[in-house]
Amino acid sequence: MHEFGIAEAILDAVERRADGRRVRRAKVHAGALLRVTEPAINQAFALVAEGSLAEGARVDLVIVPVRLICRSCGQTATSVDPFATCFECGGADIDTEGGDDLVLESIQLAEATHVPGNSRRDRGDPAGPS
Repeated sequence: MHEFGIAEAILDAVERRADGRRVRRAKVHAGALLRVTEPAINQAFALVAEGSLAEGARVDLVIVPVRLICRSCGQTATSVDPFATCFECGGADIDTEGGDDLVLESIQLAEATHVPGNSRRDRGDPAGPS
């Protein structure tokens, strides 16, 4: 399954951005040419993230369309199906552009269960009381 390689790349990017904090969710843009689905990437991610700060996190996947250029009629279009035929003439002689990106857009961190300090007196002022 090629999803494992993609899931490992996502985990690496998530861990760098999380900077030691637990992660609940990640939003990823994946090009249509990568041919991944959200259920498959979440299954692979769950396995590669075991024991990491992203264990139990979910990946929200946004598929980025590929640009199709028909060699027969010159028509251009975008599609999330990398095997689409020309929408204008039905031709199958198609060039593609893009659609192979993998971008971590955002992560959602888990809420802290303990924040150090005195919750009654500490108002976040590192200089302390005046």
